[in-house]
Amino acid sequence: MTEQSDPTALLTTPLDQWHRRHGARMVPFVGYAMPVQYDLTGDLAARCRGGVLAEHLHTRAQAGLFDVSHMGQAMLTGPNVAAALEKLVPGDIAGLKAGRQRYTLLTNPVGGIIDDLMVACVGNDHLFLVVNAGRKDVDFTHLTANLPESAILTRLDDRALLALQGPEAVTVMARLSPEVAALPFMGVASVSLHGIECLVSRSGYTGEDGFEISVPAAHAETLADALIGHPEVVPAGLGARDSLRLEAGLCLYGNDIDELTSPIEAGLTWVIGKRRKMDWDFPGGLVMRDQLDNGPPRRRVGIRPDGRAPARASTAIMAEDGTEAGIVTSGGFGPSVNGPVAMGYVRRDLAADGTRLTLIVRGKAIPATVVPLPFTPHRYIR
Repeated sequence: MTEQSDPTALLTTPLDQWHRRHGARMVPFVGYAMPVQYDLTGDLAARCRGGVLAEHLHTRAQAGLFDVSHMGQAMLTGPNVAAALEKLVPGDIAGLKAGRQRYTLLTNPVGGIIDDLMVACVGNDHLFLVVNAGRKDVDFTHLTANLPESAILTRLDDRALLALQGPEAVTVMARLSPEVAALPFMGVASVSLHGIECLVSRSGYTGEDGFEISVPAAHAETLADALIGHPEVVPAGLGARDSLRLEAGLCLYGNDIDELTSPIEAGLTWVIGKRRKMDWDFPGGLVMRDQLDNGPPRRRVGIRPDGRAPARASTAIMAEDGTEAGIVTSGGFGPSVNGPVAMGYVRRDLAADGTRLTLIVRGKAIPATVVPLPFTPHRYIR
């Protein structure tokens, strides 16, 4: 991350100039200048004409390279640090073995979600954290304030983060490191890629097989150049990342989950570790148990609008009897399904698959149906 003297100026990732050289259209995103899509030239244009639709489909078919360096990275260390972190999240962190990673949530006393994050065990009493860009200052302050003094949080602002996603990502990584290609889903390893020491996990946020690569900022351009040097890979921007995660039914913090949304409402009950359900001794645990026992007031569902008009976030949802039903939290065109897709929260009596709804899109009533998530099957390695 490059700090700016003007507090209103956009921050940049270590790949800012790299994006611009490759024809990126840059936009503001959570305080950063980020690529939304690329106008590719030369060999890259021959692989993919560029643009959100093409980058999305190329990632589904081969591999897309995303810059996610705006995310927050940190190392959490200290005696029994996993048990300490468990006081703040519902996941089974103490059960994480070295070389394994887990998706979990920071929760508050009313059962809301402060943030969703990845936690990896990279050695004895060493946890590697990746948190959302727009929440990293909130998260790191929350962790520092609520963990014991023996737990030391070290921000890794001198590192970039790349995500290589798609079915051919493993083919590319195998050329650089057979060890990485052998990682299981949610496996983590420190390896050398193109002569650069990196921390790599087999994970991502597109629904596809892929890898996230933490690399020293000074070497980010070198590694990015090496990756797009493979014929399967093209750079991809925020537009494709958003449509990919939406098709995969994955939540975006600030849209689909927030401090007023519980994991039960959001369909994230699976993040609560089996052992953690014995005591519910984490923030909001008793609220979540009550919602599991008695049902939450609303549920996140998949929605397919009839026709071709997409329903964007904040679109009102109505029941067939004309009563208010809920709101769309993420929506757009799904390139892989060739039609509009959306997610949102509806009253629990309207959450069953097949329920008919009405979406109010620019003042027009659009019929829609509750459908199972995800819209496209996950293809994580198993």
